[in-house]
Amino acid sequence: MSPPWLAVPPKGYGGIEWVVSLLADGLTDRGHDVTLFATGDSTTKARLEYVFAEAPGPDHINSIWHDAVQSLHVYRDVSRFDVIHEHTVWSGLVAASLVDVPVVHTLHGSFTPEMRALYERVADKLWFVAISERQRSLMPDLRYGGVVYNGIDVARYPFRERKEDFLLFLGRANPDKGALRAVQAARASGLPLVIAVKVAQEEERRHWDEEVMPALPADATVLGEVSFEEKADLLSRARAVLFPIDWEEPFGLVMTEAMACGTPVIATPRGSVPEVVAEGETGFIVPVDGYAEAASEALKRIGDLDPKAGRRRVEERFSKDAMVSGYEAIYARITEGAG
Repeated sequence: MSPPWLAVPPKGYGGIEWVVSLLADGLTDRGHDVTLFATGDSTTKARLEYVFAEAPGPDHINSIWHDAVQSLHVYRDVSRFDVIHEHTVWSGLVAASLVDVPVVHTLHGSFTPEMRALYERVADKLWFVAISERQRSLMPDLRYGGVVYNGIDVARYPFRERKEDFLLFLGRANPDKGALRAVQAARASGLPLVIAVKVAQEEERRHWDEEVMPALPADATVLGEVSFEEKADLLSRARAVLFPIDWEEPFGLVMTEAMACGTPVIATPRGSVPEVVAEGETGFIVPVDGYAEAASEALKRIGDLDPKAGRRRVEERFSKDAMVSGYEAIYARITEGAG
């Protein structure tokens, strides 16, 4: 069950929907009978069922009405399934806690006080999957099926050893994502910045208009949201990807996407970053405070890194095949009654 606001795979920004797409297709390729609950404009190898013919779009993310209507559709007859995999929250978790079929819930978000209160009430009803060891450590008392890193289709990301002289930031304009720190790092290094940013929610608009835009250097290129093809091209050509987060991000797909292209990541030691980036091999991990200066110094050592190391790390740990295998093992264990 995918969230009902974006298509699978997403047309633009959408990390959860990419994970759902690769997982549904990967499981189908391995011979499993998979039903994907998403919007009607989704594309999948699985059997597609939907309530909404078209995705309502990012402005409707967390719409309770869309969420409730889809949940009512999904849980009308669960006896036909061996296991249900929830990638949503809200009404889906309520319904999941009331059925006899085993339900797996992937923890795609952070443990806000509201989410903690929700998860505590269904802690013994579902099987939870964390997407990083760090995420699991922040709420260890849930009933975990395991930890499965988000995967990507490595073959879709062009590998390039020779890079161009620009830095890249991809992400939302939320302050915790670090767009302003990326701008400051570009200024400190003297390298041009390409910034592909999603500006949708009120806090994102405020931060972008009042803090990020005034700080942009004259040679910065602002692209807004980009297609997958545009994103992959940028990732493959950039000298480095800046990932200056300041929150407990459970997993950052852009890090693995960059590394698959042979592009190093300069990140901060928050959330899953130390699990994803191999310090001094596939990038550098520098402090949040003073990120601009530290990133500028790290860029001087970029030439010491082997681009192939990033590609290898993703193939081994963060590929779609590794992700599908991880979930297969969890499904098998919980349906066989192992605890």
